Amino acid sequence: MEEQEFKKRCEDALATLHRELTGAADDYGFETNFSSGAITVRFEDPPAKFVISPNAPSRQVRISAFGKTYKLDWDIVENTFVSSDSGQSLKQLMEQFISKQLKEEVNL
Repeated sequence: MEEQEFKKRCEDALATLHRELTGAADDYGFETNFSSGAITVRFEDPPAKFVISPNAPSRQVRISAFGKTYKLDWDIVENTFVSSDSGQSLKQLMEQFISKQLKEEVNL
């Protein structure tokens, strides 16, 4: 994938995810910020921070959560960024991580 195409797909995916996170933030008690091309999700109790950011050289979206980095590649069939390890989409992974952090099922 060319860099311009990656940037466009990444911007669209992160903007959509941020809208979904913003909609859920008040309901579930976390904060989200979209700045400099990256999304930050912060939790007060228990304290934690997740970061979702593009990695242009590898053409991946990366999620930093629970002390680990998860790498997602563009999936032409799913038309979204997907983890090659689990097959989950960006949205599905974030729902899983937020649910784990808050110890309750979260739907974005």
